[in-house]
Amino acid sequence: MFQDNPLLAQLKQQIQENLPKKEGSIKATDKGFGFLEVDSKTSFFVPPPYMKKCLHGDKVVAIIRTENEREVAEPQELLEPSLTRFIGRVKLFKGKLNVAPDHPQLKKQSLKARTAKGLNPEDFKEGDWVVAHLTRHPLKGDNGFFVEISKKITDADDKIAPWWVTLAENDLPNSEPDGIENWELKDDADLVREDLTSVPFVTIDGESTKDMDDALYAKKNADGSFSLTIAIADPTAYITPDDFMDKVARERGFTIYLPGRNIPMLPRDLADELCSLMEGQVRPTLCCSVTVSSDGVIGDDIRFFAANIESHGRLVYDHVSDWLETGHSDNWAPSDEVAQVVRDLFDFSRARANWRETNAVVFPDRPDYRFELSEDNDVIAIHADMRRTANRLVEESMITANICAGKALRNAFQTGVFNTHAGFKPEKMAEVVELVNQHGAPNATEETLSTVEGFAALRRWLGHQETTYLDNRIRKYQSYSEIGNQPLPHFAMGLDVYATWTSPIRKYGDMINHRMLKAMILNKEPVQTPDETVGEELALHRKHHKIAERNVGDWLYARTLAEEPAKATRFTGEIFDINRAGMRIRVMENGAAAFIPGALILDNKERIECNGDNGTISIDKEVVYQLGDTLEIVLTEVNQENRSIVAKPTQVFADAPKAEVAPEATLAAAEENTPEVKDA
Repeated sequence: MFQDNPLLAQLKQQIQENLPKKEGSIKATDKGFGFLEVDSKTSFFVPPPYMKKCLHGDKVVAIIRTENEREVAEPQELLEPSLTRFIGRVKLFKGKLNVAPDHPQLKKQSLKARTAKGLNPEDFKEGDWVVAHLTRHPLKGDNGFFVEISKKITDADDKIAPWWVTLAENDLPNSEPDGIENWELKDDADLVREDLTSVPFVTIDGESTKDMDDALYAKKNADGSFSLTIAIADPTAYITPDDFMDKVARERGFTIYLPGRNIPMLPRDLADELCSLMEGQVRPTLCCSVTVSSDGVIGDDIRFFAANIESHGRLVYDHVSDWLETGHSDNWAPSDEVAQVVRDLFDFSRARANWRETNAVVFPDRPDYRFELSEDNDVIAIHADMRRTANRLVEESMITANICAGKALRNAFQTGVFNTHAGFKPEKMAEVVELVNQHGAPNATEETLSTVEGFAALRRWLGHQETTYLDNRIRKYQSYSEIGNQPLPHFAMGLDVYATWTSPIRKYGDMINHRMLKAMILNKEPVQTPDETVGEELALHRKHHKIAERNVGDWLYARTLAEEPAKATRFTGEIFDINRAGMRIRVMENGAAAFIPGALILDNKERIECNGDNGTISIDKEVVYQLGDTLEIVLTEVNQENRSIVAKPTQVFADAPKAEVAPEATLAAAEENTPEVKDA
């Protein structure tokens, strides 16, 4: 009788218009209800019936009303859907297509689906991975949710799913660009390439590397200085800014490096063959020569030029490291000529490293974690590779080359593609000064820390502290590294200018710098200059690549470590983040990230405090853990569906009455097995 009564509908609308409204994001739970999170401190309960109109992550406007003496939120207007294009898995209900989004809070949400035009619904099976697009939403006036499947990624049980799904999720290519039949040299008619084929350049790379893009030569002079020449592969000799392949490289931005495989920026026939600086093959290169003093100072005689070179030795990091560190390698016996070049390069690298340790910033050594895969994409092993002598030798050569390029581009054009870092965030500077002065940092003022020299001095001082606690705390106050077209300083490296050009096979920004350096050589206007958008463009590529790398790693870790909770294997974890719920640790043996909830340290919220601001975890107001600490842990849960790992310390604090806990019940007391501690 009242169902279609216009007066009743009008009255209902008037009541709703007079109710308060709030904007916020929907947070779903496993119980069917959810919350409207307005800000970090304010949220409203969303009952199950209202949750049927929205999805986890939706940004909505909701009316706030009181029901059963409780304030609840009813979503009314969709501001921004959490799903547009997304990755999901096929679910079949009575033969009908549905898609469950691949998201921890949405996996149980099966959405009705159909295939896009040209796709056969019969080709999709239970669990298949797909790309889908949300086409209907209840808050848009539609009758329920509906999605359209635009692409099948791979089958449900395909072991290559971690790579293909992650690449599709980030809208990244899963193969290298197609090459062309006949690559042609397209050098500027005025560009003269010097013949350096007789100079004994060497390449030093990983054993399986094919795209060798840098070759090195050094000679130690009578006065102890070094004459250094860096030769870099030159894809811009084959690709002009007007070529289609340049458009492809720009759209990709970088070679994509994922655990176990990479997706090249350029075609493999160019990157791995025609441009690769293979031993005994003449290759076109862009070169930089410079003199470096015996105490590591880069001279003013920086010279860029084009040349043809021929590598005299295809060397491998571990073989060279063995030879330099022990005087012998079972796998490599260099000729006298190559041996002398390697010795001089090594001496040069030590001089430069010493200079940077004293005057700039040297990053601490940390292992690189490498997945070894079988032919059918199972993880055979996870290796922790430390940087060795040869790695540092090449690193110092590349840093020197990029400093030279930064200076040359700044002097010639006042523009280029520069790597920059602005130091501390201006709004955090006062907190930084107060914090480091509390710990006795010398000469730390807002004025000094606003300079490259002052920032670098603080970083060097932090590097000499007994623990990494303060260093870890300070890092969250720092800016992010950026890419831009202005020659601004790189505070994090302690350098006044830095522009990479040493990886043009793998970085589009380096291709731009190559073209500008060639223009400088020819004293011409560059055929290509970076505008103000280049940094944002390249940074976006880099962000998606990093996310993809981390996501594939998380997937492989979950797959590889799935049986470890049952084995109670003991690992060492390093704390790299603390928040109010617990702490995140890096497993030192394999690089996996795991979360330790506060309740697995001490299941008593009244006694334990996880303080993200201070980077500490306290029990009864006594600090027991802090950022940078290492501890023995075991894994308690590995969730392969969500690709997450939960751990706990092997030694935890007993939940005894507070009066029975001595004030000295700290981490040190725990390690001494005091009565306040019990085994997990």
